Amino acid sequence: RFEPPNVNLGGYKFEPVSKTVVRYGLGAIKGTGQSAIEAIVAAREQGGAFTSLFDFCARVDRQRINKRTIEALIKAGAFDLFKVERATLMASVGLAMDYAESQAAHANQGGLFDFDDVGADSGSAQHGSSSQEPGWPTAQPWTIRERLLFEKAALGFYVSGHMFDQNAAEVRLFAKRANADVLDSRDPQLLAGIVGDLRVINGQRGKVAIFKLDDKSEPIEAVASEELLNANKDVLKDDELIIVQGKVQPDRFSGGLRLTVQALWDLPTARCRFGKYLRVEVNGSVPPVADVLRDHPVKRVSTELGDVSQGLGVRLLLKRKDAVGELDLGEAAQFFPSDAALETWRLNAHEGKASIVYD
Repeated sequence: RFEPPNVNLGGYKFEPVSKTVVRYGLGAIKGTGQSAIEAIVAAREQGGAFTSLFDFCARVDRQRINKRTIEALIKAGAFDLFKVERATLMASVGLAMDYAESQAAHANQGGLFDFDDVGADSGSAQHGSSSQEPGWPTAQPWTIRERLLFEKAALGFYVSGHMFDQNAAEVRLFAKRANADVLDSRDPQLLAGIVGDLRVINGQRGKVAIFKLDDKSEPIEAVASEELLNANKDVLKDDELIIVQGKVQPDRFSGGLRLTVQALWDLPTARCRFGKYLRVEVNGSVPPVADVLRDHPVKRVSTELGDVSQGLGVRLLLKRKDAVGELDLGEAAQFFPSDAALETWRLNAHEGKASIVYD
């Protein structure tokens, strides 16, 4: 296995730590380079381990390491050892580089007054030098998906988690069978996972999409027809979560199992298909229902059977000291359950309690 990238441990190349562990080479991070990594190692060897992003920027050779390099290291997780959110680190790069410039300026200014009868501390104080690091700016933490996409862009693959983690708890409320537990059966099965290794080939009956469906338990090879591919071009993409229904049967070529997809959904449309309603807990005040319905209306989808509405109803859960009741807002209060819509409901619910009921 690989140790995650680490600015206090990594060199330019991959290095074996034990028989089973390899330390990630910082030079393999996209956006760095040999000169930049050598500068990091040199600063580390001269002054010891880095203590923060600010300390890092102040000590490395700024002629060899630029903003793009630092951002690539952050995306790869090479600064995670400092226990600061990557989004916060990213928002601090400019501040850290300014801090490094000011430290260098103070050091140069101090050198002008480095007389025998003036101590270093005295000169530093006299000319306004300060080694106190700036505070961290406020930044919205990255979602699991954002963090992993940045990670993949920097490293070529995921290190700190799996893309399925972002929605696994919700998806398992309706797509309950893991890929590792699929049955060799002609009966349709409902599965979910992240699309990977997607490719489109020309088959005997037109184009065919072949991809891996990975739910962290075990990837399974899936096949979707040209009709499904054309109808779901915005959904069937690498790194996207999809929910599929199809038949799983032995693949005579690979010897494993293959899923023939009969239907597929992204998560918002799967919420419409398999969810019963959204339950929103309230305590004294009513959420801005009209605003949510206006901003997130139901979707109209054309099918062979005519136009179909995709939406989800809402029920308010009213809790009092002596009673509990549920109010169904009816057909007119349906909305399209995108992530943004659900977040709006949560922001206006009591203690953020707004969730879809599936069974």
